[in-house]
Formats: sequence, structure tokens, C-alpha cells
Amino acid sequence: TECANIADVLLAAAVCTKAGKAIVSRQFVEMTRTRIEGLLAAFPKLMNTGKQHTFVETDSVRYVYQPLEKLYMVLITTKNSNILEDLETLRLFSRVIPEYCRVLEESEISEHCFDLIFAFDEIVALGYRENVNLAQIRTFTEMDSHEEKVFRAVRETQEREAKAEMRRKAKELQQARRDAERSGKKVPAFGGFGSAGMTSISSGSIITDNIVEPEKPKITPAPVRPSGPSKALKLGAKGKEVDNFVDKLKSEGETIMPTTGKRGSDVSKVLPPPVNMESVHLRVEEKILLTCGRDGGLQNMEVLGMVTLRVTDDKNGRIRLIINNNDNKGLQLQTHPNVDKKLFTAESVIGLKNPEKSFPLNNDVGVLKWRLQTTDESLIPLTINCWPSESGTGCDVNIEYELQEETLELNDVVISIPVPSGVGAPVIGDLDGEYKHDSRRNVLEWCLPVIDANNKTGSLEFSVAGQPNDFFPISVSFVSKRNYCDIQVTKVTHVDGDNSIRFSSETSFVVDKYEIL
Repeated sequence: TECANIADVLLAAAVCTKAGKAIVSRQFVEMTRTRIEGLLAAFPKLMNTGKQHTFVETDSVRYVYQPLEKLYMVLITTKNSNILEDLETLRLFSRVIPEYCRVLEESEISEHCFDLIFAFDEIVALGYRENVNLAQIRTFTEMDSHEEKVFRAVRETQEREAKAEMRRKAKELQQARRDAERSGKKVPAFGGFGSAGMTSISSGSIITDNIVEPEKPKITPAPVRPSGPSKALKLGAKGKEVDNFVDKLKSEGETIMPTTGKRGSDVSKVLPPPVNMESVHLRVEEKILLTCGRDGGLQNMEVLGMVTLRVTDDKNGRIRLIINNNDNKGLQLQTHPNVDKKLFTAESVIGLKNPEKSFPLNNDVGVLKWRLQTTDESLIPLTINCWPSESGTGCDVNIEYELQEETLELNDVVISIPVPSGVGAPVIGDLDGEYKHDSRRNVLEWCLPVIDANNKTGSLEFSVAGQPNDFFPISVSFVSKRNYCDIQVTKVTHVDGDNSIRFSSETSFVVDKYEIL
């Protein structure tokens, strides 16, 4: 066996269940998987349940073990090994596990298995105990890599340069389009709404002449989906042209999928699309950017919202949207230039200036946007109050939240609190919800599935070594299916006859940035 060639070393360290199933095991000498699994499976059968021991032996190996609630921390050594040193090593192994696992359960051990293996390797090298303590293990496993920092800095520089080049190319593209319009040439495939380009796209044909990039082959996609020129009705056209340019570079002749801009992509990551989408589909999307001081005071709060329309049936192209605006916060509303502004101002109805024209088909069209910017603290949707107070051993931190906007229902709320590195896991006191300590990022994540009027306040207490400034900035993230500003589309009608049309809608309110500095 492996043991026959080794005089006096530690063979393996493992965390296993009471039945001897290995959850995580680190072998310090050459051993096969079947060998270690066989040794661990035999371990529970050797123990005499009537007596309290710290080790058991077979003809070839010794098991030194310590119970960890429903699990065992087990060291497998040769029989010649010094039992006193092995017990000291076992204690160090057992103290390492709570550093990475907040509960001693199989799922938690499995989740942090690589963290534990790295720590095990700091305790034992080639079968022999290293002269280290818990603090040194923590320092060694968290040490930064200079090469990694250099690599990340180079990569970030390359990304910035690529974005700058993308913006420059987009400006060239925009300028070429203006020149084409002035000279009376045919506008390339991102022409204005209602133009000849738009009409040809809607009817299913594809514009292939591209005056900006004459060296590229002509685009000949399948005619199933139009290739995106009708983005012109979107708000913030400049940013959309950047997206359009990037998509062209990526596709190189493939069909160009219409993009919905940053806000849409953010929402798609956190909220699934509705199951049953009608031929008229509406998205009411909002995002918030908020910066607060730790001692109170709202430095800046900005809410940006947009109503996006998608029509997939040409019978429903000539429509109007009835908007219900119950906002009392002082929004700035803005309709798209092709929308009849007087009609919206007088009747809160979204319709095209020319009622004979149809909305573009199979494209996301931004028709109404709004903006709220304020420093009024009473408008903060979710307040965070953090009180770190120094104690003899470090800091006692009390943090609480309060939902001020009670009409909201916030889901998947995560409040991320920085914690000092190299001082171990925070000791948690009172807690509403759940928490997760990410020792790699040095962040304590306070997780709350739902915050609403029935669960509008909550608190967390923890203690850890550090200074009060170590626990800022605090960042918050959440998603919501109810929007902050009370603006909704209540009805969709035909331009002729005012007949109601079935429509589907989705609402989202997400965080772009939410920080307490």
C-alpha cells in the first residue's frame, strides 16, 4: 500500500459525513481516489460508540478525528506519526473551517471546497506540518498577485481604448449619414422613421448599399427579421447608433438583431420576459442612480424611465396609447419627436403626428421617457442607516433599512457592506433575512428576498475587527415589478374607431447605482 513506503507523515485531511462519505479531501502523498474513499468509508465502522476517543487505528493507518456537528474532521496518518502533534494539527484544521463556512453543513462545505483546500495546503506540505497559525493562513490565502493586478490594468486600458475607438467610428458613421442626406443620396440602413428606407424595411426588403463601409460585402440576411433601421424612433439615438455600429461589426453579414439599449439589457438579466406576449407589447422600465451620505443627506438621486412599444402585427400598426400619469414627484416628461406632443399634453395619449402612418413592426420603439432628479430625502425609496461603533476588540456595526415608498415591492435585495480583510468572518448578532460573507471580495452581503409594506424595516448587527470607515461605501441592489413613478399604459386603441386592442405589458424598476458613501 501507499503507507508501506512512508515512515512518519500525514497522508490526508478530509471533511466527511457520519457515514464516511467524503465531502472534501486533500491528499498530501500519492493516493488514488478509490484508496482514499475506501479509507474514509471504513472509518465510521471502526469507532466504538460507547467510548469517547480522538483516534482509531487499523493495521496500516491511524484516523485522528474531531466531530463537527453532523460531520467529522479526519486526519489520516501513518501509525508511526506523533499523536500529540497530530492532535494539534487537527485543532488547527478544525479552526480553519469556520473561517470559510458559516454553517457546518455538507452544502456549505461543498460550496467553499477550494477555499478549504488552499487553506489545508498552507497547514501541511508534502505530508509534514508547517509552522503556521490561523492568522498566517488567512494572510497567505488572501495575498494579492502583482501579475494579476498588472494584467487587469492592461485589460481595462484595452477595453477603454476599444470603447473610444467604437465612439469615434460611430461619429464617422453619423457624419457619413448626414453627408448622404445633404447630397440627396439614399440613406443607409439606419434611416429616419417614415422615410423611403423605413418603408422598404417594413415591407420585408433589405437595403444593402452601405456608403459608409464600401469595402464590406453587401448584407444579404434571411428576410425573416428586418435588420434594424427603424431604431430611429428610439430616444437617445446617438447611443443607439453606437450599438448599431457594434452589431454591424459583430454580424458581418448576418441578420442584425434590434437592441434595446442598456436599460433593456440590464432588466433582461434580472426579470424574465412575460410568457404570453401579445402583438402589441409594452415595457415600462425605470432605473435609479442614488448617492447618499453616511450621516444622512441625499447627495443626488436620479430616476430615468421609458415606455417602449413593440408591434408584431401590421393590423395593429396604427394605434394610440392611453397613459395614466399619477405622478406627484415633479417628473420631466418627454415624448419622441414623431409623437404628437399636443395630443399627449392635452389628453395623455401617445399617437403619431401623422395618424395615417404606422409604428414600425418587430422593433422596440421608445415613445415616452421621463426623468426625476432631486435632493429631497423624503423621496428616497429605501433608506439605509449604518452605525459602526468602536469596541475593545474592533467594531460593533448596526445597520437597518426602511422602505419609505410603501407602494413599492422590492425583490432580491442585496445590501453589500465592505469588511476588513485578514481579520476573519464577522460575528453575526441579530439578523433579519440572510447573510453571506464573501472572503475573497471582503464583502458582507445582507440578502432580503422581499421588502414591501409588510416588511418595511429590518436590521443586522455584527462585530468584526476594524475602524468605522472600513464599512463604507455600502451598495444596494434590487429588482421590482412595480415602477417608482406612477406612470402606466392603461389602454391601447386603434386610430380609427377607438376600438380597444389586447396588449401585454411588463414593468421593471432596477438599480444602476445605489450607494451610501
